[in-house]
Amino acid sequence: SAKTSTTLSNVPNTRGASAYRPEHTEAAYRLAMEQKVDFVEQDLGVTKDGQLICIHDDTLERTTNVAEVFPDRSTTIALGSRPPAKHWLVNDFTLAEIKRLDAGKWFKPEYAGARLLTFQEAIALVRAHRGFGMYPELKSPQLYKSRGIDQVKLFVDAVKKNGLEKAESLKTTPVIIQSFDEEAIRRVSVELPTIPRVFLTEKDDDVSDARLRALAKFSTGIAPEKVVIARHPDMVARAHAAGLTVTSWTFRSDETTDYPDVGAEMAHFLYDLGIDALFTNNPDRFPRR
Repeated sequence: SAKTSTTLSNVPNTRGASAYRPEHTEAAYRLAMEQKVDFVEQDLGVTKDGQLICIHDDTLERTTNVAEVFPDRSTTIALGSRPPAKHWLVNDFTLAEIKRLDAGKWFKPEYAGARLLTFQEAIALVRAHRGFGMYPELKSPQLYKSRGIDQVKLFVDAVKKNGLEKAESLKTTPVIIQSFDEEAIRRVSVELPTIPRVFLTEKDDDVSDARLRALAKFSTGIAPEKVVIARHPDMVARAHAAGLTVTSWTFRSDETTDYPDVGAEMAHFLYDLGIDALFTNNPDRFPRR
């Protein structure tokens, strides 16, 4: 890895090797490990029957054929700052129903029939390949809270059931927890104190000195979107001074940037700006030194 002085390795993937395989499928996770990631990311949602499942969105329609299989099961809802629209919420479907959905054909026809993974299936897959870590994200805890579901508790219970928080497990399968939700990070700092936890942000206000000092009281790292770091490159040294690691996201080959290629962009953030880790859709392009 490029830096050895921090608690983080340098290259978590994004949703598996998602530039090349349909995200959050076994194919994507396996390729990420073949491409020598340090951590495999699991974005977590909650099914209607209380199961943790790996999916980036709160809804199913972007990465599955749910609209074809369940055309009459949509909900008109406003998500985030977007206007109300028709969506198929993960939480409106049981695990058995979601397992009926094709999570690969939308990406490329040859991946037709791929299925989303449960968190438990992801744990088993990563643990079967020693030397790789897991980097789960608690997605939208407040959405689930509004529906009477404690996503954080479900997650903590799953971690403890699998012994992922134990020292012997962390040596072979390291885990880092991430979330945009401050309440969630505060909770896991108490309930899972042995596991590093990273606060995600896309806000400039979160990289002020006062805010970094406040975050360091319950978080081990901060993960600003890369544009925030580009606007405040000095925040890396200031975060390190506060005792926080710095991770950034998302580095992808299909995005137009001012850099010659995604490898050069990653190298700038790692070696010029001094961040500790980054998320990329292209683990094979990671500029190791």
